[in-house]
Formats: sequence, C-alpha cells, structure tokens
Amino acid sequence: MNELKQGCNLEKCFLCSNTVPEWRETINLHKKNLKFKKGEAIFREGDNVKGMYFVFSVTAKIHKKWGDNKEIIIRFAANGAIMGHRGLGSKMVYTVSATALEPLVVCFVEMDFFAASLKTNNDLTYKLMVLFAEELEESEKKMRDLAHMPVKGRLAQALITLCEQFGKNEEGYINLELSRHDLASFAAATYETVFREIKILLKEHIIEVTGKMIKIRDTDKLLQLATGVIQENDE
Repeated sequence: MNELKQGCNLEKCFLCSNTVPEWRETINLHKKNLKFKKGEAIFREGDNVKGMYFVFSVTAKIHKKWGDNKEIIIRFAANGAIMGHRGLGSKMVYTVSATALEPLVVCFVEMDFFAASLKTNNDLTYKLMVLFAEELEESEKKMRDLAHMPVKGRLAQALITLCEQFGKNEEGYINLELSRHDLASFAAATYETVFREIKILLKEHIIEVTGKMIKIRDTDKLLQLATGVIQENDE
C-alpha cells in the first residue's frame, strides 16, 4: 500500500457527492489516497475499524469467510463506492474483507472524521441508511437463492448482476475481468461446479468466453435460468 496525492471524483464518490459543497474542502484536508496492488487486502474481516474507504479507480471485491478455506463474494465495489461501513456499530469491527482485483486507488478517511461528516451532512446519513437497507435486501435474496436455486440459476443471476453493474465493452463482453474462482465465490458455488456449468452454457451458446472475459449471447435464456423458468437439476 502506498499513499498518493490526487484529487477526488466529486460526482461519483459516495462521500463527496452526498455532502454539501462547503464540506468538500474539509474532506480534502482529511482524506488520504492509497494505492493497493492486485490481490492486496484493503482491510480484513475481524480487523478493528480504522475508517472508511471509497473506491477512486478500478474495482475491489467485498467478501466474507464461508466455511473452511472458502469465501463468498458479497459485492464488487467500484466508481466511488464506500467500503468498510459494515463495520459500523457497537463492536466497530470489519465484518467483511475487501481485496483489490487490480491495482487499485482508494480514498480513505479516519473514523472520527467520517462520524463528523455524518453529523454535519444529512444527505450523507440518509444515503448510508438507504445503502444499508439495499444491502440487507440483497443479502437476504442471496441467502434465499443459496437455499433454493440450483447452481446454474445462481451462476446466471451472477452474470446478469455483473453485466448490469459494469456494462459491456466495445466487443460486447462484461466490462470486468474475473477469475473463475471469484465468479464461483460470487455465485456461492464451488469452482468445480461453476467450471462445469460454464461449459454447459458455452455448449448451449448462452455465453461466450475469451480468457477472463464473458459475453452474454442469449440474455433471454440466461434470465429464464435466473428466474427459474428453465429448471435444471445439479448432478
């Protein structure tokens, strides 16, 4: 991790975009821009909360331990997203981990300043409350899918979610390079099962794969798998 000197993205940053203009100069005085290497931990599950992180460039994965030597990816953070807020509360311990998927730059502010920002900016407090509600709803949906949806359906939903969040590049691929292991963690499945299901989706011409890039070729069929219209039994 290295400290950098650079400006903020005022339009996309969760902190800057939800505070009054007069507060932004104060943010500039308290923030630090930190650079992380690919695969480097930004913070780890169980660490004491030191402050809040905001993605300046590229993408990080937010993940949680899942059984022995396994993890489940809860979400991907990009474009000014806040990281570390799940650690807010009486214990002040990060309940998830954050790891850079590529060389990553984040904006960091210490907890005392973030607390002062919440007390001073009503919009920031409200937007954080809404974010908690949305993430709780998404977590409940993920748990429901894990209990009732077969792996192919969870994989289909994962691909749809990634396409919605990151869009497509000029060649039509989802605009995010993701390893099969990370895709499996996001779909809450084992690597071996996801690898098998990808081969089936390729054979059925529903997706196309080049390296770590995935293109959705048949959106309708993928949506049918994700919503359970097409029922598939895991072998």
